[in-house]
Amino acid sequence: MYKSVKKLLDFILSLIGLIVLSPLFLILMIAIKLDSEGPIFFKQKRVGINKTHFEILKFRTMRIDTPKDTPTHLLKNPEQWITKVGKFLRKTSLDELPQIINILKGEMSIIGPRPALWNQFDLIEERDKYGANDLRPGLTGWAQINGRDELPIEVKAKLDGEYTKNFGIKMDIKIFFKTIVYVLKRNGVVEGGTGALQGNHKTASDEVAAAQEVVE
Repeated sequence: MYKSVKKLLDFILSLIGLIVLSPLFLILMIAIKLDSEGPIFFKQKRVGINKTHFEILKFRTMRIDTPKDTPTHLLKNPEQWITKVGKFLRKTSLDELPQIINILKGEMSIIGPRPALWNQFDLIEERDKYGANDLRPGLTGWAQINGRDELPIEVKAKLDGEYTKNFGIKMDIKIFFKTIVYVLKRNGVVEGGTGALQGNHKTASDEVAAAQEVVE
């Protein structure tokens, strides 16, 4: 029952969000275009509900000459590839805003496990153990507010399992408000690295797959 209500709420809230945030979208689009050559947005193949694939949207944060099909954490000195505006967008998580369009299309939800890269087979396999791949991926999630890029794959999947087990409106509301605090504090972003909290995890959340961005 809640899944149907959640999908309707996602559509309504994302539509309102797109309208309200349209001035911010315009400002960021201009800033990206003035800062570096290349498209404003980039698309990336991700894993959706029931392991179907879709193209996630983000604001471009990397130079167009960045090695293609290479996750950020596998690049040598990843900072050199990130644009000036891109650094700001990543730290504030504003690069994720275009995913509102993915939510409107029904490919994503506001709250849910962060969508894994199509070739992040280790994370996908781990999530299968908890049934987390059967949920619509989210803009923010339980693992995201509890470590983000710092979490190892096993911990991310386990947290996705916690979300799946406790799926409901109370859990979503809790994640929504904690995400606001988390973003304001700019926690958990580790450019060029992942799993920094391994062996030092508290309990609870997931976000961006270990590999953050690949320019198409």
